[in-house]
Amino acid sequence: MSEASSKPSLPSSVALWQQLQAVAQALVQVRRGVSGTAALEAVPSNLRPGVQALFFQVLRQLGRAQALRAQLAQRAPAPLADALLCSALALAWDTEHAPYEPHTLVNQAVEAAKKTRSLQGQANFLNACLRRFLRERDALVHATDTDVQAQWNHPLWWVQRVQQDHPDHWQDILRANNQPAPMTLRVNTRQISRDALLARWADHGLQAQPVGEHGLVLAQARAVRDIPGFEEGLCSVQDAAAQCAAPLLLQGLSSTAGLRVLDACAAPGGKTAHLLELLDETAHVIALDIDPLRCQRITQNLAREGLQAHIVAADAALPKTWWDGQLFDAILLDAPCTASGIVRRHPDVRWLRRESDVAQLAAIQKNLLKTLWPLLRPGGRLLYCTCSVFQQEGDQQVKTFVEHNTDALWRGSLGHLRPQNANTPATLTDNLMGDHDGFYYALLEKNAAS
Repeated sequence: MSEASSKPSLPSSVALWQQLQAVAQALVQVRRGVSGTAALEAVPSNLRPGVQALFFQVLRQLGRAQALRAQLAQRAPAPLADALLCSALALAWDTEHAPYEPHTLVNQAVEAAKKTRSLQGQANFLNACLRRFLRERDALVHATDTDVQAQWNHPLWWVQRVQQDHPDHWQDILRANNQPAPMTLRVNTRQISRDALLARWADHGLQAQPVGEHGLVLAQARAVRDIPGFEEGLCSVQDAAAQCAAPLLLQGLSSTAGLRVLDACAAPGGKTAHLLELLDETAHVIALDIDPLRCQRITQNLAREGLQAHIVAADAALPKTWWDGQLFDAILLDAPCTASGIVRRHPDVRWLRRESDVAQLAAIQKNLLKTLWPLLRPGGRLLYCTCSVFQQEGDQQVKTFVEHNTDALWRGSLGHLRPQNANTPATLTDNLMGDHDGFYYALLEKNAAS
């Protein structure tokens, strides 16, 4: 679920009420626990670009919208009516950033209710609420300003956890989460240099800025099929923070020739591909994922770049089902996590997660570390990473592991990366410059003397 544009697209043949209708239906699905990606798959293709842009903006303003709805109606209406009401409020409350004029949004939301059979009986109610909102907007917004969820557009537990984990930067993290992420690509330096690809793009009117060692941030996002070199495998979509994994794992190894490397939770294969781009052809890379369908994505992504790995559909936590008994020189463990660091790209995550998920996922991470560590040869390296900003999935997890494994040496690595964008002041940047998502990295080396 990536954004091709920050502005809604409204073809002349598509009415705004149709898009709002689809946005409300998608929001109902997210509130039921369905991912935003899956919810958008049900939207007709001619509606999807505009619906996605509006839907993402709704998700980024949902905390405020829910607080406003509570001011307008003490009791929440039925799920679809509430979703349509909250969608209209999320899009219209901030006039400076509203994608359409607020009166237009209100009119079209009421029209969507009238044209939806299950909402026709609620149309007058929705109309009354939204007209009152237009009349009393300033007072209603002011009344919600002290609501934490309205102010930060994150669940209360999430705000509190970020405050606790990042007391000096929690506001910056939450602000960054509410900004759309740019489209970032990784250059396949095995086939082309970054400067050469930049020059090729410039010939096609495509502007980008370097980020990290191998990344390029597009000035304006576009469909991958329209990016010169993508189909040839010259580049891949990958955030700058995620691009750090392969170089971090391989740094410091005496040689990359003939390495046995495990990518333990590999789908969709971006980090696997990056590893293969940096390794020579004598390396043996196993890409493991528990989901066979997601393994197909790995195969497709590697094939586009002309790369090969041994792809296995199996549970990394059950090595007896897939491991041949030979120790690995390097292991990449991009562990399942809350995805709290990639909320810029997946604004549904904050509303899908529950506070209890953090401990449950931390337990999975702990088990994977415990299970995979014995598979690493003495002197080998394991890179533990998560796309999370929560300490329980980062430093706390690794500190506990190192305390219980005396042969584990914690080498210098990036640690917690905070989501930041091109406008982040230099005084607030973390130890990775540039525009990137939130991530966590810890490099662990097995003591050869133990």
